[in-house]
Amino acid sequence: MNNSPTEPASTTRSETPVLCLGEALVDIIIRNGQVQAEHVGGSPLNVACGLTGLGHSALIASWWGNDERGNAIEAHATAHTVGIVPGSNKAEHTAIANAHLDELGRATYDFDLTWDIPTLPPPGSLSHLHTGSFAATLDPGGSKVLAAVKKMAIAGTVSYDPNVRPALMESPQKVIGRVEEIVGLSDVVKASDEDLAWLYGEDTPVEEIMRKWIKLGPGLVVVTRGPWGAYALLSGDRDMLVIDPLNIDVADTVGAGDSFMAGLLSGLLDAGLVGSPEAKGRLRSADWTQVRTPLHRAVVTSGLTVGQSGAYAPTRAEVERVLTVDPLLR
Repeated sequence: MNNSPTEPASTTRSETPVLCLGEALVDIIIRNGQVQAEHVGGSPLNVACGLTGLGHSALIASWWGNDERGNAIEAHATAHTVGIVPGSNKAEHTAIANAHLDELGRATYDFDLTWDIPTLPPPGSLSHLHTGSFAATLDPGGSKVLAAVKKMAIAGTVSYDPNVRPALMESPQKVIGRVEEIVGLSDVVKASDEDLAWLYGEDTPVEEIMRKWIKLGPGLVVVTRGPWGAYALLSGDRDMLVIDPLNIDVADTVGAGDSFMAGLLSGLLDAGLVGSPEAKGRLRSADWTQVRTPLHRAVVTSGLTVGQSGAYAPTRAEVERVLTVDPLLR
């Protein structure tokens, strides 16, 4: 696997942890109809590994089996110094995602899974809750995720990535209410333009959806646009910011959005714009001078990920090397 950590666990800070709530599973990578490899993955687990690689404390709460693939997930989390919420291994079997790669390395998925969540740590023991993907919409676990988001929205801050999975979400009409409810409870929302096209139709402008979402309540909405970079919108600023991508050769896009999310949260944590009730207010009054560095960190981490095969989690040292070459990204 290409996503082993390259720095010792001692780099992780002793801070109140971020809880990543959602799927941890095994990605079966398929190219031209042939199985290439199996990688431990799942969007929230990828974000947790990304955060610890960048020096933060993170937990994963998920639903996998007490089986060989589940053991692989636990070993992967441990290797990345991600804490595991007890009870995450109570599923009948570990979920799998078949990731079908096209000629450009872009992935589409089908799944074999069930979804529920374990008993979660109290909100007061956490700095931030991140969730997303089908974990927020697939019941019975999805309703419990929503309840956890509501609690954490009071005690700290929340981030959300809808990370659309049509094979599980079935139709936009079935999930749009839940998606928008969690958008409204979140402080930071990140989505891809492909997510928005599936949810709202390909003819609906990205900018229109971003403005709709920012009115629902988040302090920051970001939409990634692949080779066109990302758009960002703050609740306290009428103008939209366009962030250019890194110029890098793409191996595949597996985990790119999760790496972007981890980099963004890392930057926002460092800036004091997420991680506490007070941070919630600071984010909503922030301007671009405060948010540009977190956005640049997100671009760098996602760029480093697509340059590798699988859901590679860059370290802080790797990010710093990129910034040394291009100081304008600081």
